[in-house]
Amino acid sequence: MSTALVLFRRDLRLADNPAWSAACAEHAQVLPVFIHSGDEGRWSAGAASRWWLHHSLAALARQLHDASAGLHLRRGEPLDILRALIASSGARAVYWNRLYEPAAIARDTRIKSALRADGIAVHSHNAALWCEPWAIATQQAAPYKVFTPYWRNLRPRLQPVEPLPAPHVPGWHELPDGLPLAALELLPRIAWAGGLAARWQPGEAGARELLEIFGDDAIGDYAHARDLPARHGTSRLSPHLHFGEISPRQIQFELDRRAHATDAKRRPDLEPYLRELGWREFAHHLLYHFPHTPTDNFNPRFDDFPWAPADHALLERWQRGRTGIPLVDAGMRELWRTGWMHNRVRMIVASFLTKNLRQHWQHGARWFWDTLVDADLANNTLGWQWVAGCGADAAPYFRVFNPVTQAKKFDPDGIYLRRWLPELAEAPLALLHEPWRDADLLKRSGYPAPMVELGQSRQQALDAYAALAR
Repeated sequence: MSTALVLFRRDLRLADNPAWSAACAEHAQVLPVFIHSGDEGRWSAGAASRWWLHHSLAALARQLHDASAGLHLRRGEPLDILRALIASSGARAVYWNRLYEPAAIARDTRIKSALRADGIAVHSHNAALWCEPWAIATQQAAPYKVFTPYWRNLRPRLQPVEPLPAPHVPGWHELPDGLPLAALELLPRIAWAGGLAARWQPGEAGARELLEIFGDDAIGDYAHARDLPARHGTSRLSPHLHFGEISPRQIQFELDRRAHATDAKRRPDLEPYLRELGWREFAHHLLYHFPHTPTDNFNPRFDDFPWAPADHALLERWQRGRTGIPLVDAGMRELWRTGWMHNRVRMIVASFLTKNLRQHWQHGARWFWDTLVDADLANNTLGWQWVAGCGADAAPYFRVFNPVTQAKKFDPDGIYLRRWLPELAEAPLALLHEPWRDADLLKRSGYPAPMVELGQSRQQALDAYAALAR
């Protein structure tokens, strides 16, 4: 009787899971395994990600139990644990889906080499991306550094393909002794986790539900509504994608199926949304080819940029949404309460930190890493370097988002601001975007005065960049 191990990581689903499907098709017994190793170094999962992982693992375990299987949980060094499980189970093959972070690639390469030297077959698959990061290249066989030509290369390859169904699971009648989920110690000990639970449903079922909601409603107005933070105009699938509870292929296939079931005159334009998923692919392409960028500037010219000295009191005010700039504070409070922030607002709070406060982008990247439920090394790195101006295909450094102008344009009625800034909920609309114009309003509400003057701090940032350019 042939036996295989399937190592789950950030592919926490049963449908459209290539490693899981291959193992179930080729072996009489399959043991699903999750190993919490914490061996990602400085990029071990942050608090919000650990909360999500705990609940996603619980959901996956319930699915496997319903399929007459079980999820074997362990904690420690993956190679040692896999070897012990192979010895106790008689398994002759190990399956997994690939990860693309530098530390994960190095670890998986080492494990694959060691197991194959032991005579164990190792099969790795792509479950996370439309296209492997190394499969797209310029005509000069070089990696892309600009999104638009990258997308022109990738887009024609993306024909809707029916996802793999959840396979029949070969039963495992006696699970080896593992750990209870609580023993992985993933849940944070801070109160804001309650806000995450009120907003999110980790797991494959939660991903499918959000996709259905998006396909029924928001996709029809996505090109416009995606920029409005007060509306549910985006898919909010990013954490589900990060943890592999749904795949880009599943999303594309389902949206395409729904679009073609709709009258042609009312058929939604899927391209703006697919293009946003393309940015996710581009982020992984960049991280694979430029693995130093989570800590180093993509553009080395910024190594000499005169960032302001790290100011921990200032950073804490930014983190807690007490900057005195309403749109910045609303976004940071949304992040703290829900583990998520609207993408346009992410750009604005990042611009404020790196341009108006001139704090190094890594301070912001670290905070997002710890507090976002969709914290992803590739996306986080691309996003922060893009806004800071030092990344691939970056926004020019002289592009400084004005949070007042942005709020008036994308939250003109102040719905988003009032939602997250209760002390300003009764402020007249004429003052809501600029409450500092009325000292009595600040005094009555307790809302802080601005940390910096937007125009002056913008000019100081531009002067610093001009000095670098000389």
